[in-house]
Amino acid sequence: MTLDLTSVVVMSTLVVIVSGVVYIVETLLRRDDGAGRIWALAFLAAMLTTVAYLVWALDNSAWWAIAVGNAAFVTGTGCMWVGCWGFNERPLTIPSSVVAVGAVGAAVSVLLSPHDPKGWDGALWMFVALMVFAAAGAVECLRGELRRSRTPLVLAFVLGLQAIFYLMRIIGFVLLGPDSETFNTWLGTIPASFITITFTIVALVVTSVLRAGRAQQRGFERLSGSGVAADGILPEASFRAQLHDLVERAGWRGELVGVIVVRVDDLHQISTAFGSEIARAVSASLRSGVRRHSPSNAFVGEDGAVGLAVGLLVESAGDARRRAALVYRGLFEGIGTATGGVIPVVGVGVALSDTAGYDPDGLLRTAREAAHRAATSVEASVIVADAR
Repeated sequence: MTLDLTSVVVMSTLVVIVSGVVYIVETLLRRDDGAGRIWALAFLAAMLTTVAYLVWALDNSAWWAIAVGNAAFVTGTGCMWVGCWGFNERPLTIPSSVVAVGAVGAAVSVLLSPHDPKGWDGALWMFVALMVFAAAGAVECLRGELRRSRTPLVLAFVLGLQAIFYLMRIIGFVLLGPDSETFNTWLGTIPASFITITFTIVALVVTSVLRAGRAQQRGFERLSGSGVAADGILPEASFRAQLHDLVERAGWRGELVGVIVVRVDDLHQISTAFGSEIARAVSASLRSGVRRHSPSNAFVGEDGAVGLAVGLLVESAGDARRRAALVYRGLFEGIGTATGGVIPVVGVGVALSDTAGYDPDGLLRTAREAAHRAATSVEASVIVADAR
C-alpha cells in the first residue's frame, strides 16, 4: 500500500489538534492544576507545531516557521516529561530549565543553519532533544507515584518507542543523509507521523486517566468564592501558607508546632480490586474523617495526591501522639463503615518543631517520612519523628 505524504500529514495534524483541544478544554473545565496544566501545555505546543509546519508547507520561504515548529515540538515532548515529573511531586525547576534550553536551542539551530528547501534546518538538534526528553519521560513513568499504577506503563512504552525511533533517525540522518531513499522510507516524515499519531492518542488517554484518578483522590469541587473545597479541606498552597504563618508566630513565643500527615498508599490498588466507587468512598471518608477527628483549632489541607496534613499547636510529643492516634482510630471507624469493610493501608506521621525546627517545609517533609514508615511498619501505625 502506498501512502500519500499530504494525506498522512493532514491526518496527523487533525489527530493532534483534536486531541489538544479536547485535553485543554477538559483542563479548563476541571480547573486542573499541577501536572494537568503542564500536560495541557504539551498539547498546546503540539498544536503549535502542526500549525507552524503547515505554514512552512504552504510557503517554503517561511524559514521562521521551521524554527517555531522545531522549538514547539521539543517543548511538547519536554512538557510530557516535566508533567510526569510533577505528577511524582518532584521539584520542577531543573527539568523546566532543561526543556527551555532544549527549545531555545532547537530554534537557534534553525537560524544558524543554511536554508534547506526540504525543511531539515536544525533537524539534528531537534532529534537529539526529542530522544532525550522522550527517554526521560519513559523513565519517570516508572518512578514515584506513577509507578503505583499500571496505566503509565503504556505511556512509558510509547515514550520509549519514540526515543528509540529518534535515536535511529539521528543515526540515519548522520550516516545516510535526509535525501537517502532508505532514510525517507523508514525514518522519514510518514513513519514519524505515525509515531506522532500513536503518541498523541496514548498520551491523551493516559494523562486523562491519571488526571481523573488524582481528581478522584482529591476530587471535591471548590467553593466559588473561598478557594476551599466543599468539605472544608484546604488546597495544598493554602495549607502551606497557613502553616508558614503558624510556624512564624509560634516561633516568636517558643510554642510547640506539630504537623500530622495521613497517607493512603494503596488507593489505586483498591480501585482496581474493588472498583472506583469503593475508592471514592475511601477518599471521601479519609477527608471527612481527618477533618472530623482533628482538634477544632487545627487546620487540615491536602498534601500531595495521597495525603492530608494537619497543622496545630501541641503541648508535648506525647500530646501530639495522642491527637494523631485519635485521628487514626476515628478514621478507620469511618472508612470501615463507608466501604463495607474495605480498609486501606494508612500511615500517620507526626513532626514537631522542637526536632524539625520552625521550618514549614522541614516539618512537612519529616511528617511525610514518618507517615511512610508507619504505612509500611507492622509495629506502629502512628510514628512521631525523632521524638525526644
